[in-house]
Amino acid sequence: MKKVLSILLFLPQVLSAENSLSEQINSLFEPIVNVLAQVIFWEPFSAGMPIVVIWLVVGAVFFTLRMNFINLTGFKHALQLVRGDYDNPNDKGEVSRFQALTTALSATVGLGNIAGVAVAVAIGGPGATFWMIVAGLLGMSSKFVECTLGVKYRKIDGHGEVSGGPMYYLKAAFEKRKLPFVGKLMAGLFALLCVGGSFGGGNMFQANQAFSQLEGQFEVLQGNGVYFGAVLALMVGVVIIGGIKSIANVTEKIVPFMAVLYVGASLFIIIMNYDQVFDVFALIFESAFSGDAAKGGFVGVLVQGFRRAAFSNEAGVGSAAIAHSAVKTNEPVTEGIVALLEPFIDTVVICTMTALVIVITGRHTGYDLEGAQLTSSAFESVISWFPMLLVVAIFLFAFSTMISWSYYGLKAWTYLFGQSKFTEFAYKLLFLLFIIVGSTVSLGAVIDFSDMMILAMAFPNILGLYLMSGEVRSDLRDYLSRVKSGAIKKFK
Repeated sequence: MKKVLSILLFLPQVLSAENSLSEQINSLFEPIVNVLAQVIFWEPFSAGMPIVVIWLVVGAVFFTLRMNFINLTGFKHALQLVRGDYDNPNDKGEVSRFQALTTALSATVGLGNIAGVAVAVAIGGPGATFWMIVAGLLGMSSKFVECTLGVKYRKIDGHGEVSGGPMYYLKAAFEKRKLPFVGKLMAGLFALLCVGGSFGGGNMFQANQAFSQLEGQFEVLQGNGVYFGAVLALMVGVVIIGGIKSIANVTEKIVPFMAVLYVGASLFIIIMNYDQVFDVFALIFESAFSGDAAKGGFVGVLVQGFRRAAFSNEAGVGSAAIAHSAVKTNEPVTEGIVALLEPFIDTVVICTMTALVIVITGRHTGYDLEGAQLTSSAFESVISWFPMLLVVAIFLFAFSTMISWSYYGLKAWTYLFGQSKFTEFAYKLLFLLFIIVGSTVSLGAVIDFSDMMILAMAFPNILGLYLMSGEVRSDLRDYLSRVKSGAIKKFK
C-alpha cells in the first residue's frame, strides 16, 4: 500500500501538462474508436437501433421464453434467497447472496441511471420509459442465465478464493462441442474486453463525470482534477486492496444507502405532484405506442427505451457473472435467481424514477439541457437544494461503480496473465492511476473506446449463453422440483 501511495502522490507532477497529454492520447485512440463504432453501433435495419442492442434484446427475449418466464416466476423466490432463508453456512464461496447482489448492482447503478435516462426521455419522449421497463424485465432472464453459469463453472483455489465469469463458461461451452481452440479464443477475447472496459467505462468515465459534477457545485475544485483524482484513488485503493470480501462489505452498505437516497428524493417529488401521477402514466403509455413523429415515431420511442435499458443494466454483457461467482452456494441456480433482481432494481425501479421526475416536472420538453443537467433541473424545480443531493448521489454512484469494476477487471486480468501477488498488484496500481488520469484530462476518445469494449463483451457472452441455455433450463427444472418436493429446505 505504501508503494501505491507514493506513486499516486507523484502522479500530479506528471499530469501537469494535461491539455497536451489529453490531445496526444485522443489522437491515438480516435481512429480505433471510429472503426469500432461502425461495428458495434451498426444499424442493420435503419431503425436507429445498433446491432449490439439488437443482440442484447433478442437474447433477452429468447432466454425469457427458454426459461419459462423465470423473470416473473422466480421473483418471490429471489427475495427469499436474498433474505437468507436458504443460506447454508457450509457452502463454498466468499460472500453472501446479498453481498454478491449489491456488488453487481454497484457496477450497474451509476451515472447512466441519472444522465442516460434523461437523454432517452429527451430524445424518445415519455414513451421511452415504457419500453425501458419492458427491456429491463426481459433483461432479468439474461442475468439469470449468465449468473447461473458463472457459479456452475467457477474455480476455487486452495485458499478458498473464487474466480468465475464468462471466461470460464465460454471455454467450457466450446470444449463440450469439441472446439477447445474456439473456446479459448472466445474466453480470451471476453477477458481482454473486460480489462479494457474496467479501465475506461468502469473507471475513467466515472471519475471524469464525478469530478465534473462536483466542480460545478464547488468552485474550490475548479482546475484541481489531479488532486480530486488522487483523493478518490486513495479511497478506492483502501477498498480494493482487500479483494472481493472488502468490496462486498462496502457495497452492502453503500448500495442500499444510495438507492434509498435517490429513490427517496424521487418519490418526494412524485408525492409533491401526486395530482399529476395518473396523467403522467397515461402519457407514458400513450406515447409508447404512438410516438411523436419529430422523435422518430413509434420505432424511435421503442429504440430509445430498449437502448437505455440495455446500456444501463448490462444484462447479457456478462460482467455481473464475475461478482456472483464468488457467492457462498453449492446450487448455481439459486444465484441466477438472485441476479434477476438486478435489472429490476436498476432499470424498472431507479431508471423509471428518473424518468418520472423528468416528465412530472415537465422538463422533458422545452428545455435545452442534456443528461445529468436535465435531471438536476427537474429536481431543482421542486426544491432548490435538491441538485446538491444529486451531486452526492452521483459521487456515490461513481465510487461504487469503480470498486466493483476493479474486481471484474482484476479477474479478467488474472485469467489472461495468471494469478499471483505481482499480477494482482500491477492491475490494482494501474486501475488507481487511471482514476487520476480520468479526473484530470479530457479523454473523450479513450472513454468512448472503453465503453465500446464493455458493450462488445455481449457478443461472445450471449453466444455462450445460447449454447448453454439447454443445460441451464435442465438445471432450473431440477432445482425447482427439489424445492417443491422439500428436498431443499429453508435454513431459517
